[in-house]
Amino acid sequence: MLDKIDLEAKLSGKEYSSALESLEPILGFLQRKLKERAIPVVILFEGWEASGKGTAINNLIMPLDPRGFKVFPMAGTDENDRFHPYLWPFWNRLPSCGRITIFDRSWYKVLLDEEKAIGEREFLSYLKTFNSLERLLTDSGAVIIKFFLHIDRKEQKRRLEKLDSNPSTSWRVKKRDFRQNKNYESVKSLIERILQASDTDIAPWYIIPSTDERLATVQIMNTVVNCIENALERHDSVNGAVNPWSGNTSVIDSLDLSKSIEEDLYEKRLAEVQKKLREYQHILYKKRRALVVVYEGMDAAGKGGNIRRLTAKLDPRGYEVIPISAPNDAEKSYHYLWRFWTNMPKDGHIAIFDRSWYGRVLVERVEGFASEAEWARAYREINDMEEQLHDHGTILAKFWLHIDLEEQLKRFQARENDPEKQWKITPEDWRNREKWDIYKPAIEEMLVRTSTSYAPWTVVESNDKRYARVKVLETLVNMLKENL
Repeated sequence: MLDKIDLEAKLSGKEYSSALESLEPILGFLQRKLKERAIPVVILFEGWEASGKGTAINNLIMPLDPRGFKVFPMAGTDENDRFHPYLWPFWNRLPSCGRITIFDRSWYKVLLDEEKAIGEREFLSYLKTFNSLERLLTDSGAVIIKFFLHIDRKEQKRRLEKLDSNPSTSWRVKKRDFRQNKNYESVKSLIERILQASDTDIAPWYIIPSTDERLATVQIMNTVVNCIENALERHDSVNGAVNPWSGNTSVIDSLDLSKSIEEDLYEKRLAEVQKKLREYQHILYKKRRALVVVYEGMDAAGKGGNIRRLTAKLDPRGYEVIPISAPNDAEKSYHYLWRFWTNMPKDGHIAIFDRSWYGRVLVERVEGFASEAEWARAYREINDMEEQLHDHGTILAKFWLHIDLEEQLKRFQARENDPEKQWKITPEDWRNREKWDIYKPAIEEMLVRTSTSYAPWTVVESNDKRYARVKVLETLVNMLKENL
């Protein structure tokens, strides 16, 4: 790919001025259209050291409204980022709908760092993760534009020496930059491999010859214009999706909801397991392993009471309970997984989600808040996210708390008759109850399609609250024992 680029091409001052006169108003117009259509744009800049990434970014943003974009330098890793999964800092900086994020260095930086030894298996794992992220973003309507700025060895050396000789710019040059120039051919082979492996139809690489700044600027602007224009044309098209679920497997119907536990035994086992959980919390912190606990279930299945027993003896400095309700307007302007990624715990800590990303394939599916194309691809997106968390070292525990219709009715009525619990029952709960038979196949499909070796579901018989609490906590202790 790199050898096909003409690095000697130049643009005259007159040609440059004429091109800018045409391109700059178009970029401003397209930025306004992106905002109107609520389309997010992610632009990645990679390239050789001293290839002019900063200059290229500055030239690109000049005609843009500064209120609609943000530039993030990602070369360094701060302390907080290092205690999260690799993609966490990028998820935190993704654009909301209608905005533009420009990354100076991107998620590919870990592969392009020729001085960091990465085994073949890890190398391929990163590529798979990045492809998954880009597919997830483009499936949701985002535009991804990936630039690699290319210069030859001689030009790179000239620029590095010029920067290094000037006291005002010498701080920008590191010893590793000169080592990259010395090892130019071997680094070039690595870059070629990465570009070819990650050059896809949904997110292709655009290699920009950067010997001439004017030519590079015009090519980058032209590319951005073309990509955004194509995205706007696709915006109104509707992509159908075929749901492959057969519906033959039933997890719920096989449950024995009569399971229960006597109160004396319950109190004993609960105390024992809570003590063990406290001990494992310390081990989690010492080993810098994160734990994510997901609670899903039928309305009134006892999630809140279960969570209270889980956290009763934990150190409150090491966990957070994250209640998930319908997304607000700000959250709706991002990819639906954004608000979960940004709440993932740092290493050594615990996040407990009271409802979760599975709303995409449950309430959003049943109530029509997500199209069939959106919720049908969510199974893959969710599995990919959970695999990425697992690969980072995060332990995932997912619990579905299930009760039958009769028990739910008893609990609804008890809440209505108790002034201190009336706040727990809403008209929406009753509406959801009427759709029990519609929710059931969605639940079944979710359990089957998203229960994986790295993030299995545990279905909890919850007609008896005491039994459900003990089962969840003891299951969690066993998972921690196996993983720690």
